[in-house]
Amino acid sequence: MSTGSGEAKRTFRQRFQDGEVLLGTFIKTPTSHAIEILGGLGFDFVVIDEEHAPFDRVTIDVGLLAARASGTAGIVRVAEPTPAKLLAVLDDGAAGVLVPHVSSVEKARDVVASCRYRGGARGFSNSPRAGGYGTLGVWDHVDQADASVTVIAMIEDPEALDDIDAIVSVDGLDGFFIGRGDLTVALGATGLADPKVRSAAEKILAAARRVGKPVCLMVADAAEAQDWRALGANAFIVSSDQGFMRQAAARTRSDFAALGAPQPSRQARNPS
Repeated sequence: MSTGSGEAKRTFRQRFQDGEVLLGTFIKTPTSHAIEILGGLGFDFVVIDEEHAPFDRVTIDVGLLAARASGTAGIVRVAEPTPAKLLAVLDDGAAGVLVPHVSSVEKARDVVASCRYRGGARGFSNSPRAGGYGTLGVWDHVDQADASVTVIAMIEDPEALDDIDAIVSVDGLDGFFIGRGDLTVALGATGLADPKVRSAAEKILAAARRVGKPVCLMVADAAEAQDWRALGANAFIVSSDQGFMRQAAARTRSDFAALGAPQPSRQARNPS
């Protein structure tokens, strides 16, 4: 995690690829406030969740502005990996994309092509936020975007495991997120701790290690992160803005419930 002002000069992509331990969370509510709070607390990144939360182009744009304002990397989990969806969030200034269900080499290549200018097919415009609203010249924008945009493939389908070495080797994929939730359902497992899910996750981690690429996981806490860190994972997503609010509210509600418990009588408290 970030420890000094010097780190601000390094992009999220550089830090991720260099194997730094990075902390992030999902953003489920389409407002800027949670992102500002989390960025102010020093979270390295947030994942704006278009796939499983009510985000549209406008609310994603506001969320990415909040990420920039609070000094955290704004990653967007797109609802679907179409060229139009990927282009929209990158033009709005996303530090990177988290792409669901990358289950084949062909799909991985298509995703990369949509996110890269050189060697890819990203539609050009330097007029949005990513191009400084026109202040960056054509090739300055191309070079800056290709150097900074982080492309993370979500590996969460059993069929991806059959071709995992080829998928992780696709040039332009910066790293991988292991979707243990989807793998649990797809494999008919009992839960995230099921040996089948654990084996799948370890297979993905081993493949990523062989090509020297980083891996991100969602974990419950730092103790669980330590376990996966030992296997090579370096970026961790913990809970979400909704989850943090629910947990804090539940603790407060429990604390206040004790106020309604019967109190000992004054005589019992102060026997004569």
